[in-house]
Amino acid sequence: MSEARTAGTRRPAGTRVARRRLPTVAGSATALLPWVVPVVLVLAWQWGAATGAVDATILPPPSKVLATARSLWRDGELPRYLLASVRRVAIGFGIGAALGLALGFAVGLSRIAEALVDRSVQMLRAVPHLAVVPLLIAAFGIGELPKIVLVAVGVLFPVYLNTVAGIRSVDPKLVQLGRSYGLRTPGLIHEVVVPGAMPMILTGIRYALGVAWLTLVVGETIATSDGIGYLAQNGRDLLRNDRIVLAILLYALAGLVADQLVRLLERRVLRWNVNYRKDIRG
Repeated sequence: MSEARTAGTRRPAGTRVARRRLPTVAGSATALLPWVVPVVLVLAWQWGAATGAVDATILPPPSKVLATARSLWRDGELPRYLLASVRRVAIGFGIGAALGLALGFAVGLSRIAEALVDRSVQMLRAVPHLAVVPLLIAAFGIGELPKIVLVAVGVLFPVYLNTVAGIRSVDPKLVQLGRSYGLRTPGLIHEVVVPGAMPMILTGIRYALGVAWLTLVVGETIATSDGIGYLAQNGRDLLRNDRIVLAILLYALAGLVADQLVRLLERRVLRWNVNYRKDIRG
């Protein structure tokens, strides 16, 4: 009887293997979905340039842009441009994000700091930071400093605004619960306020990274001899649209990589939050 029941409930080995493989196959297909539209666009772009539907002198085909990238890489120019741009973004973003976080936490946690700082920051935020480029050149010259300051100014405001909003969105009941457990102010900030505000802070950082690369496009037009912006400017001077398109694609890829890094940080820092777990979405 026991043998019969065991035989009746035993499933074929092939079925179990197939069921184990199904989630893997589905997961791989889902991971490839974001690349479908870019690949289709690149194929259409190549086809359009080959058939004459797209003017290849204005928009060179992907194969031409790729060949230009290979040539610049072999000459050592492309790695130098990439490193210069990444260095500027990293330093400018670090300074701007640190200032934005410091001011955001101060204003979010203190009414006195809000009264002292917030109105001035809001007034400065209303000024387009790209409009201060001539002033930065007059103050800091045409070296690296104005480019880094420009990126830092562009990053500061989104980080500041999201930090303040994140702190103020923390549920007061959780703060009260923390107090009832005997947490003092440093403990409340560490255990309740920072985790509760972290989703909005990271959203601000993601947005600020995009602003940093956008700002760098303008910053690297200021009398520079390296960087992705210089590559685009050089292409314009030499009437090399393939270099201009390559610079645009490099900006897009750099922004994508930065965004993916922040997403990884989100999943690690916010792993306690069910809304940031990958497996809850179909």
